[in-house]
Amino acid sequence: MTQNDKPEEILSVLPPTAGRRWMGILVFFALGVVFLWLGIANSPSFGWRIVFIVGGAVSLWGSDVMRRSTDDEIVLTREVLRTRSGRILTRVDNVDKVDRGAFAFKPSQGFLVRLKTPTEAGWAPGLWWARGTFVGIGGVVSGGQAKAMAEILTALSLNLMPSYDED
Repeated sequence: MTQNDKPEEILSVLPPTAGRRWMGILVFFALGVVFLWLGIANSPSFGWRIVFIVGGAVSLWGSDVMRRSTDDEIVLTREVLRTRSGRILTRVDNVDKVDRGAFAFKPSQGFLVRLKTPTEAGWAPGLWWARGTFVGIGGVVSGGQAKAMAEILTALSLNLMPSYDED
């Protein structure tokens, strides 16, 4: 068996928790319903009516986007941080620093990955976002699992992770 034939070694998986996922979706949906109700029933003027209806439509769309995006999960291997669906968020050798501090600009229950070179921008509400040299992981995930993934990613980026390759 050659190096290229080896299956990918998954070190950590970060799935969304069901309770947080559905709470986030329901809050988005409820906001959309309230905005639509305000736009249809109680608007003081035509301008506000349009604002509330557009806000309601955007919130309902956002709840569906969050529902679809949180059907995925984050996977960490020795080479990449990616989603289960295949979107590569960053390569491990591109990680400059992993920040889990209280004052870090990070998602709830998650961590911030600072990169050496910029990555492609993207966003999966409730799971991850990427912009420039930053990738935020977290939202509707378990804080303990996110902390474990952050520690493994830190060890990988500092080359402190042992390798158990069979030669």
